[in-house]
Amino acid sequence: MTDQTPQVRLERAKEASRTTASLTSDDKVRALEAVAVALLRDAPRIIDANARDIERGREEGIGDSLIDRLRLDDKRVAALAAAVREIAALPDPVGRVVGGHRMPNGVALEQVRVPFGVVGAIYEARPNVTVDIAALALRSGNAVVLRGGSAARDSNTVLVEIMRDALSVAGVTPEAIQTVDDFGREGARALMHGRGLVDVLVPRGSASLIETVVTESTVPVIETGAGNVHIFLDETAPDDWACDIVVNAKVQRPSVCNAVETVLVHRQAAPRLIPLVASALMSEGVAIHGDDIVAGLVTTVIPATEEDWETEYLSLDVAMKVVDSLDDALEHIRRYSTGHTESIITTDARNAERFLAEVDSAVVMTNASTRFTDGGEFGFGAEVGISTQKLHARGPMGLSELTSTKWLARGAGQTRD
Repeated sequence: MTDQTPQVRLERAKEASRTTASLTSDDKVRALEAVAVALLRDAPRIIDANARDIERGREEGIGDSLIDRLRLDDKRVAALAAAVREIAALPDPVGRVVGGHRMPNGVALEQVRVPFGVVGAIYEARPNVTVDIAALALRSGNAVVLRGGSAARDSNTVLVEIMRDALSVAGVTPEAIQTVDDFGREGARALMHGRGLVDVLVPRGSASLIETVVTESTVPVIETGAGNVHIFLDETAPDDWACDIVVNAKVQRPSVCNAVETVLVHRQAAPRLIPLVASALMSEGVAIHGDDIVAGLVTTVIPATEEDWETEYLSLDVAMKVVDSLDDALEHIRRYSTGHTESIITTDARNAERFLAEVDSAVVMTNASTRFTDGGEFGFGAEVGISTQKLHARGPMGLSELTSTKWLARGAGQTRD
């Protein structure tokens, strides 16, 4: 890929999208199987490239959370290949009938799913996204243009090369997968201003990156938001559920957007739950930023400030606050949530249903870890991102969210009066 301008890459993706839109489901399955085989075969090459990115990232001091997102090893490359195969096994959304009816004059109307065309993605330090989005785009009949950021430069270069070669082997145009990484910020600007060439753009990364893409783009954007995620421990929360779920939601992978960042505790349960949950968290190396009541129940608590309630830590830190009631918990979430994921731990069915009904986030849970907000866990194979906006797509975005619809009208000579 030695083209001299990102415009050429976008134009080639647009042309390729006309081909990918007409691929049969079997064509797309064969192409994705070729990608999965190539990823496993070339795992050493991928890991070597990733090691260069890791080394450069450490030298530049990008932080442990980004290093974790950046890292690829044998297990993660195998998981990427498995995700590609899971995507291939999913039902093809293209051509699926959404609805329809017959008009009084006899014209038959049918609404069907169709590919967007060209899907753009701008993201940071996440080489897994390179594969996930490319696979999802292809399965849904789209072409894709990727801008993966400088932190994962070597990893993404190799991954794109491997996937393009695999498409060629499968008889699918490699132009369906494009990258503008080598153009740096110029490539990102081309994506954001590719009106007429890019049909939808999805940003994934820091709040500042997402804000830049949303405010500067002239193409439609599906906003994926930061994850200031909450868990509310209600008065009836069982000890074991509270400890197990909070620890899992914080510790299992703290650098991702569905990790819990704030734990709210009902005042009546605070003396019972806070020492247990705090002890379990601290045994895993978590630093607790707590209010005065939390500090009175647990030693070595960092005094919480207003900023803590607003922070997506993406690290082994968590904010903890005591609230007087479910109403107060709901009000806190309304004020500080980014609309990603919230969970309540309770055995009170009425409180559980109120929480589900009144919390306005993309995913709302009862008695489960927020770490389940994930396209793979939801059965989508992988995800383009987790949408926190309300137009078209919300929550983990899979195949259907990479399609639009069109209306088919079948008549027999009818004219309008």
